[in-house]
Amino acid sequence: MTENIENADVVVETPKPATAGEMLRNARTTGRRKREIPTIAKQLCIREEFLEALENGQYDMIPEPVYILGFARNYAMELGLNPDEVVAKIKHEMGLVSDCVSDDDEDVSACAMPSIKEESWGKIAFGKAYQFVYQNWIWFVGGIVAIALIVFAIVMLSPAKTEEVSAPEQVVVSVDDMVKEPEYKLPVRERFGTDNRATANIILQANKKTGEAGTWVEIKDARGRTELSRVLMPGDVYYVPVKGTYKATFGNAGGIDIWVDGKLAPQVGQEYKKISGVELTPERLMKTNK
Repeated sequence: MTENIENADVVVETPKPATAGEMLRNARTTGRRKREIPTIAKQLCIREEFLEALENGQYDMIPEPVYILGFARNYAMELGLNPDEVVAKIKHEMGLVSDCVSDDDEDVSACAMPSIKEESWGKIAFGKAYQFVYQNWIWFVGGIVAIALIVFAIVMLSPAKTEEVSAPEQVVVSVDDMVKEPEYKLPVRERFGTDNRATANIILQANKKTGEAGTWVEIKDARGRTELSRVLMPGDVYYVPVKGTYKATFGNAGGIDIWVDGKLAPQVGQEYKKISGVELTPERLMKTNK
């Protein structure tokens, strides 16, 4: 009798699902191809400490969420994992998506963001602001009265102008009117390398194939000095300098549109394929891919 009772009290714990970092580390350290972080960091042009932070779940070591998701997607593809699954896990771990699950596909969008957390933060901020104003209302009223008196004194004491000299009309010409740009496939989200905007004959734009994580782009000159190293989101534009020779590395070659003298150049590579050493010259870029 005693043995049966003791056995009945045994609780079998189900194993916890692996985190995104554990998935990345296991893919890197197990199997036939065991790889080191420094080697992968050089291939992806991502810092070693950022890859270590992804494996350890220390997302606060990476500057922005967009960098976290972009690095994770490229890292997962390099290790042969499903990038969408890894990115989804990281979003869940960072609290960027809620835990709600809907059987109806049409209602999935309702579970996309943690609106409850945002609402609670808004209530807390509003409550603190209201409490501060309530406790210090006399200072607010005094400040408003003082400002009103100062404005009144300035108006009353300032001498009347005998003649009003009209200022000459200034014609403002915007940069958009001066520089003719190509007909981009997407509306421009943000511009980089704007110092070269007036003279650039080669322009890069991230397209829809980059997805919400964007694509990593690195531009170096002939001496190996870095001109650009960042994740471009869909619609982002970069103006390549005219002087000098530059080579590019694309984390997702199919996610970049290249415009040469206002014309769309052929794709330099396939979607989700990393490509390095792309020579950014009109002759090289306008060659037809066969």
